[in-house]
Amino acid sequence: MRIATYNVNGVNGRLPVLLRWLQETTPDIVCLQELKAPQEKFPEQAIAELGYNALWHGQKSWNGVAILTKDADITEIRKVLPGDTEDTHSRYIEAEVNGLIIGCLYLPNGNPAPGPKFDYKLKWFERLQVHAAELMESKKPVILTGDYNVMPTELDVYKPEKWVNDALFRPETRDAFQKLMSQGWTDAIRTLYPDEKIYTFWDYFRNAYGRDAGLRIDHFLLSPKVAKKLTAAGVDKHVRGWEKTSDHAPVWIELKD
Repeated sequence: MRIATYNVNGVNGRLPVLLRWLQETTPDIVCLQELKAPQEKFPEQAIAELGYNALWHGQKSWNGVAILTKDADITEIRKVLPGDTEDTHSRYIEAEVNGLIIGCLYLPNGNPAPGPKFDYKLKWFERLQVHAAELMESKKPVILTGDYNVMPTELDVYKPEKWVNDALFRPETRDAFQKLMSQGWTDAIRTLYPDEKIYTFWDYFRNAYGRDAGLRIDHFLLSPKVAKKLTAAGVDKHVRGWEKTSDHAPVWIELKD
């Protein structure tokens, strides 16, 4: 089974790229972030023509998350991260697919930091920690994946000295990620590639992709039952080089059935 996550940076504007990638790689489950489309504008028909079912939580111009499944039923569990009834951002969706719990998330960027946006990021992280702990306690097979907007270590960022004051790399953000990890989650990419430079995002500016000046901010966190079945993981880096593509590349894992 192949499961992928992809921040599409606008699902309709990048639809040709998304469909091309889906046709080439045919993942079984796909989590999408940053749809930038209201609920009624999600391209359900185009995705269905490739054989995918979809659940999504849209938002006009911003945010938005979706889960796609190929040849498998998908059951929605929730469309909101618990813990704040006032939070209207479309940043989390959770579903069950063949007994596997999938949480697709788009964690806030948080810049500029310090400031209200950074405070919101850290509070969202706290809500994620609480919910993730409950999922871990359930003993079910769980995957929490998506754009975390955090580089956990210096290995995950090109020229880390230039990012020390950025919300994605500040100590508070990295500490929040490590606190989440301490619950018992497995970072799929780092488990298989503990010492390799691997990026998932390259800015559009300053030829970042050409220079490989990237960041690793899209992550797969696996509960123990899922981690036991992990056989492979990687980044479809070449997709970042396509015309009119997202600034992120798809990230994937493979599990033993």
